Amino acid sequence: MSGATLPGTIHGVGLGPGDPDLMSVRADRLLRGASHVAYFRKAGRRGRARSSVEGMLRADAVEIAMEYPVTTEIPLHDPAYAACLSAFYTDVASRLRALAQNGTDVVVLCEGDPFFYGSFMHLYTRLRDDVPVKVVPAITGMSAAWTATGLPVTWGDDVLTVLMGTLPEADLTRRMADADAIVVMKIGRLLPKVRAALAAAGRLEAAWLVECASMAEEKVIPLAEAGDRTVPYFSIVIVHGQGRRP
Repeated sequence: MSGATLPGTIHGVGLGPGDPDLMSVRADRLLRGASHVAYFRKAGRRGRARSSVEGMLRADAVEIAMEYPVTTEIPLHDPAYAACLSAFYTDVASRLRALAQNGTDVVVLCEGDPFFYGSFMHLYTRLRDDVPVKVVPAITGMSAAWTATGLPVTWGDDVLTVLMGTLPEADLTRRMADADAIVVMKIGRLLPKVRAALAAAGRLEAAWLVECASMAEEKVIPLAEAGDRTVPYFSIVIVHGQGRRP
């Protein structure tokens, strides 16, 4: 139709593990040229994604803060948790869809990689059939974590198993016992459970705790020495594989 407005594009831009130097050239270019920038954050907080791009955005960029309605207030397995977040993602997606349908490009900041346990995935599935959506991949937090240990994570035929600390302890133990190399994410207040599972699987002494990989506050310690404290959200447990080598 003559004079019709071409739709804008929603860009899910992976920022990497937290160090701006580890962003891709494409991510940097999109960020610096963006007229509209959206990012997730906890209510009352600035958000790690927004903080990591400080000084990179245009002075006139329109910022769209997408504030989670819940984080830890409702247990993950409570149906109310999924219902609340589903409504939130649907509402946010409708706002971004309206912008794109009016011809506006929007860059959505994504911690880590957008397609690896990221919130952007929930927007992607709601938007991809209606407006153009492009994704910029990124270095994951786990690759920054095993790099911080100074040791290769896989050798030869090692199989890497990625686990969530939110899994039941029995499931964690079973999968850890069967794994070569292990990454455990989403730890936070669940560190005692993760450590207990590793101990039951006979892998505790080989495990490392990496807090805030690639960031200024990075810390790397043997998990057996970490105690029962609550660790930062950006914490990952690594168990290195010991597979075939020439």
